[in-house]
Amino acid sequence: MIFRQLFDAESSTYTYLIADPASRQALLIDPVLEQTERDLTLVQELGLKLTHVMETHVHADHVTASGQLRERTRCQVVAGAGGASCANVHAKHGDEVHVGALTFQVLATPGHTDDSVSYLLGDRVFTGDALLVRGTGRTDFQNGNAGQLYDSITQVLFALPDETLVYPGHDYKGRTVTSIDEEKRFNPRLAGKDRAAFIQLMDGLNLAPPKMIDIAVPANRACGLTSSAPQA
Repeated sequence: MIFRQLFDAESSTYTYLIADPASRQALLIDPVLEQTERDLTLVQELGLKLTHVMETHVHADHVTASGQLRERTRCQVVAGAGGASCANVHAKHGDEVHVGALTFQVLATPGHTDDSVSYLLGDRVFTGDALLVRGTGRTDFQNGNAGQLYDSITQVLFALPDETLVYPGHDYKGRTVTSIDEEKRFNPRLAGKDRAAFIQLMDGLNLAPPKMIDIAVPANRACGLTSSAPQA
């Protein structure tokens, strides 16, 4: 498997390039519009064909590159069942996405937003903003729900093998990867807390709105292709 973890400093977003070395088919998870040229250059340098872009949710902190990438490569855009209507594929829990010999299993993990999904590939899971390194996504906009997020993490993600690697959608402290076992034991929002305590904690965060939310959410519902979206 070809695997690269890429970073957008402005939004602290991780984008993942994953490819099957035999077929050279590749996908990008959560691409950022301003990084379109970087990502396409890497795809070309590695001799890959971009066949899929997979979104974990409708983002509020950056504009997606999915629409532009689809226009330029004819790839398929995959989102969760409740995701942006512009996606080619709306995948529900348990569905599979095949990229060459690689099989991604879709896990419905709502709570941060109502359309949030994670993607399981063998020994690793890409969790978007649902489960972060020693944290979780917030639950105070886009139909977020703290109780639903707790259920998604504890019943879906924490049901995976402890050694499963967790690759998050963001990190603000330079951490790149964690594991299910680590987050069960050390995540301060989850370790030793029941559902009620988690809801109380999340409801009391009082965070400022994401600075890009008014631009990013409508743009991302159109796969980043709107007149108000910043240009790559």
